[in-house]
Amino acid sequence: MFAKEANGLQALVSGLPTFEKLPTLVVPQVIKYGTVEQQQYLLLDWLEAGRSKPGFWENFGTALATIHRQNQPYYGWEEDNFIGSLVQYNNKHSSWPVFFSECRIMPLVQLLFNNGSFTKQDVLNTGLFCKKTKELFPHEPPSLLHGDLWSGNFMTTAKGDAAIYDPAVYYGHREMDIGMTKLFGGFDPRFYDAYSEAYPLEKNWLRRLPLTQLYPLLVHAILFGGHYVGSAKDIIKQFS
Repeated sequence: MFAKEANGLQALVSGLPTFEKLPTLVVPQVIKYGTVEQQQYLLLDWLEAGRSKPGFWENFGTALATIHRQNQPYYGWEEDNFIGSLVQYNNKHSSWPVFFSECRIMPLVQLLFNNGSFTKQDVLNTGLFCKKTKELFPHEPPSLLHGDLWSGNFMTTAKGDAAIYDPAVYYGHREMDIGMTKLFGGFDPRFYDAYSEAYPLEKNWLRRLPLTQLYPLLVHAILFGGHYVGSAKDIIKQFS
C-alpha cells in the first residue's frame, strides 16, 4: 500500500516543475519506503503546519487546475492502487464512461451486494445508471487526479501555502476531484473561482456533483456502512 502511495506522490511531484509561476502548492517528497520485520513504512518530508497567507485559496485552486491539465490518452493508471484500504482498479480505457462503470462503480457495488448492503434490485439499478453515464458526463480529456482530495488530505504549511498528500492517483475526469472537494463541507468559494478561471469547468458541473461523489460514497459505504449506503443508493436511483 505504501509503495503505491509513494508512486502517487511522485507522480504529483513530477508536475511541480511546470509550476514555475505557482510555487505555492506543496507535495511532500518521498524519502524512502519499504518493509522492516514485515511492517511497511513510508518516510516523507516533514511539513510544519501554519496559517494560510493571503491568496491561499486562489493559489490552491489555480495549482489544482494546472495538475488537471496534465493529460494522457487513456483513463486509468499504470497499476492498481488504493483508496483508503480498498483496492482501486486502474485498467486503462479510452472511454471515461466505461472506465467509470467498470473500474469505479461496479466493483464496489459488487462488494456491497456480497456483504448484504445492496440488494439485487440495487445492482440492477446500478447497471441502468452506468448505461446512462455516457449522456451524463461531458467529454473531457483524461486529467491527472489526486483522487482523494477532501479536507483531510490537505493542510496549510508554515509558509502559509497549501500542501496535498495521501493521494489515490489516476487519469480520470477532472470533475471527480472537484466533487470530492465538496463532499465533506467543501473548500472556500475562492478555490473554485480561481480553478474555473484557470481551467473553466463545463456548464452544469454543480448538478453533476452527485455523479462525481458516488464513488467516494461507495467507498465509505463499504468501510463504514450506515447512512453512506443510503446516500449511494439515492444517487443511483436519481440518475437511473
